[in-house]
Amino acid sequence: MDSIKKIYKIGNGPSSSHTMGPKNAATSFYNRNSNAHYFKAHIYGSLAHTGVGHLTDVAILDALAGKGEIEWHEDEVLPFHPNGMIFEAFDKNLKMLDKWEVYSIGGGELSEKEHLIEPEVVFPQSNMADILLHLEEQGGTLWEYVFRNDQDDLMDYLKEVWTAMKKSIKRGLNTEGTLPGGLKLLRKASSYHFKARMQNQFVRDNSFLFAFALAVSEENASGNIVVTAPTCGSSGILPAVLYLFYKDKGIKEDAILRALATAGLIGNIVKKNASISGAEVGCQGEVGVASSMAAAAATQLAGGTVYQIEYAASSALEHHLGMTCDPVAGLVQIPCIERNAFGAQRAIDSALFAINSDGRHYVMFDQVVEAMKQTGNDLPSLYKETALGGLAKVLKYKNP
Repeated sequence: MDSIKKIYKIGNGPSSSHTMGPKNAATSFYNRNSNAHYFKAHIYGSLAHTGVGHLTDVAILDALAGKGEIEWHEDEVLPFHPNGMIFEAFDKNLKMLDKWEVYSIGGGELSEKEHLIEPEVVFPQSNMADILLHLEEQGGTLWEYVFRNDQDDLMDYLKEVWTAMKKSIKRGLNTEGTLPGGLKLLRKASSYHFKARMQNQFVRDNSFLFAFALAVSEENASGNIVVTAPTCGSSGILPAVLYLFYKDKGIKEDAILRALATAGLIGNIVKKNASISGAEVGCQGEVGVASSMAAAAATQLAGGTVYQIEYAASSALEHHLGMTCDPVAGLVQIPCIERNAFGAQRAIDSALFAINSDGRHYVMFDQVVEAMKQTGNDLPSLYKETALGGLAKVLKYKNP
């Protein structure tokens, strides 16, 4: 598996696969054809259906420095992945100089068909069962396993990630007004945070958790800086859970960073064996995986064993199986923002459930990942980030 640094990318929302990935692809193509007179970007499948709402066009045209145009191919899907792109470069006589077929496969990651761009294979094991067997034989915890195998600068990078997560929460809590896009959706994080401070202890934790998740998700919907965890669309879940432990439970930052390592490992296993792309497997691959990562982190922070951590991660993902990706108007707002709040709550519930057990259970994490992949393959494209089914169809909203 790759470094978990690939799971945590710091950048502008609202979508890792529809904004970050296409921008990185366009930037790379522009840099290798900097002398070209003109560029054309062909956008296919899910990217074409929801590209405008996800700011795909803004990201690509900005990267092409005003020398490009976009052609949308909503009814065509390239063979490898629903988020396909073809970039073309031309000289002054419109003679083609270069052509590149590339895919945005989730979490800001790019691939040339089955070949990942810039792979960084650092982990010898690629599923939870093998990792647990390794720990039984060699000893250690999940976070120790990560630091034993990942790159030497991982801790420094996780510090950057945690700083960016905290900043996105603080910005979101202190910003009011209307989110961009035609839905005219009001921000809620600030009011939720205020109400949480006024409530009794019985409900405060949940209310703070909601406020923190909303804060990051609203920042993401505004195109501001967030951390993919594992995607932009699900970027509010893990920070909300970690920030609750940090601010309300007095957990030290060293423990938070170790929890980030474990959470990243969970996301990495899913990315390797299934997908974290809403366009490929639906929202189970985004919110479901984020909730699973956060459940693992919360269980570790609460003193859980490696088996209880595995149980929590398994439970959180299992109970998101089948979740569709149906963004209204192609915007990462409805139902995405509230799903982050509920995904954070489910992470806490899964951690509590696992902590109360001895860690033994029937459905193992790897089996849930396999089921998620199969479920995603079986979902019609209507429910995989095309905004053609589910809530997007029922509300029938189109951007003006």
